Amino acid sequence: MNRHGQVVALLDATGIFFEPVRTAFPGADEAAWARAALLDPGAAGPDGAWRLDFRCFAIARPGGRWVLVDAGVGPARSPAAAWAPVPGRLPDALTAAGIAPADVEAVVLTHLHEDHAGWTSGADGEPFFPDARYVVQRAEVAALDRTDPVWDWTVAPLLASGRLHEVDGNHRLAPGITLLPTPGHTPGHQSVLVDQGAGARDVVVTGDVLVHAVQLGDPSVPYSHERDRETARASREALLARARERGALLATAHLTHAFVEPPGDAPPDRPC
Repeated sequence: MNRHGQVVALLDATGIFFEPVRTAFPGADEAAWARAALLDPGAAGPDGAWRLDFRCFAIARPGGRWVLVDAGVGPARSPAAAWAPVPGRLPDALTAAGIAPADVEAVVLTHLHEDHAGWTSGADGEPFFPDARYVVQRAEVAALDRTDPVWDWTVAPLLASGRLHEVDGNHRLAPGITLLPTPGHTPGHQSVLVDQGAGARDVVVTGDVLVHAVQLGDPSVPYSHERDRETARASREALLARARERGALLATAHLTHAFVEPPGDAPPDRPC
């Protein structure tokens, strides 16, 4: 039986990024890279490559229901196929966790990049989560180019079926689950704050506010694929400060550890 508020990491894929790590994160100095190597040694691929995970998170709800945060790289023909290691393993990961697609009542999309929206459709082109509503910031939908393949793969079908729910700003999705605007990586990027209940630590599901440990160790380091680097930096610094203040764990999409401590002083000694 799941515990209300429990956060479960679901690994969809692992692969090598399409550009060298020092190209992807311009401006990081040697001290930042040294700290990153200590924080996430598994991210070091061969010849300066970046090895990363593609991860989703499930949040337990009463009655055996679940909220999923992000939808991974998707099946073999998903838009992420142009660069990500498809097909993803999310269906098997859900089964291993005892979660059926029909148990998912909502899917929170942190943003509309192809490696976060892949399993909105299954290999057969039908909705993979048949009873879910999909929750995204209105600003994210407004900013997505209609020629982007995610529009036809994800947004258009969800709009047509009435299952796309657009929200503005901070949004209480359910008791203990709050959506936080964290723009910069994309215009309508959002993260998720989860209260796991008494005796457990809060969790902040970061999405792509930070995508590599070099940004965890030095939040000022930009990422080459952030839409607005200054806004992304401000969002990253604010989210990490909030996590520190709450003693929360970070649940990361692309680091090789699913749950990591925010930088700074160690949080209070509380059970996970």
